[in-house]
Amino acid sequence: MTDQYVPKLRQRFLEDMRIKGLQPKTQTMYLRAMRDFTRFLGHAPDSATPEELRAFQLDMKERGVGAPTFNNRLTVLSFFYATTCPRPEMKRHMRFQRAAKKIPVVLSAEEVTRILEAAPGPGLRYRAAFSVAYGGGLRASEVTHLKVGDIDSDRMLIRVDQGKGRKDRHVMLSPSLLELLRDYYREARPAGWLFPGRNRVDPISTKQFNRAFSVARDFAEIKKKVSPRTLRHSFATHLLEGGTDIRVIYYPAVDTQYR
Repeated sequence: MTDQYVPKLRQRFLEDMRIKGLQPKTQTMYLRAMRDFTRFLGHAPDSATPEELRAFQLDMKERGVGAPTFNNRLTVLSFFYATTCPRPEMKRHMRFQRAAKKIPVVLSAEEVTRILEAAPGPGLRYRAAFSVAYGGGLRASEVTHLKVGDIDSDRMLIRVDQGKGRKDRHVMLSPSLLELLRDYYREARPAGWLFPGRNRVDPISTKQFNRAFSVARDFAEIKKKVSPRTLRHSFATHLLEGGTDIRVIYYPAVDTQYR
């Protein structure tokens, strides 16, 4: 195998990821996993043997690699040996781990209110963004990529464009959240992105969003280990506690479409 082949193999791997439509962040994770596997092998991964693949899995277990990371790496290798370097026999030697399921931490309604009130300023931007994350059960990346036109006040819906799994969906828009968004709009006058970044051409980054949430959490004196994802979990939990049908929570697009 020539030295020139490895860069060509990497390029083909990149092209296969683009064809599949993987997001840049996912592509970076896939490349990192392939780099780790290649370093373990000491040679290009297209010539790896089933025994080497088995040894790689044993090495991860001995180093205490958690089930999520373990399974992510095998998912990457499965893609590589199914698409970039078709070798179906390698899949038979992959042993995915069963991850222990943990009950997510949730905030009480009072704690959510404290975080919203502690959202950093100036202005209402982060308070509105956190409120959307909680009131619509949205992920941080979904909040940061909302556009002004995604707020449908006539149908009382928020359109989530290309969310997880590259799927579009609608989520409920409450009257109180709409009122807050209108106050925010009158104050900030966003055009395009609902929550623009400093240059207004790009949206605020998930890193900015997460950093602002950490500031609000600390000011609100929340001692629980929480993140923006906790707002999403809390949203679902509070709806269930309020007697909302679980199908409405997890399939809001279906529910709102036919009402």
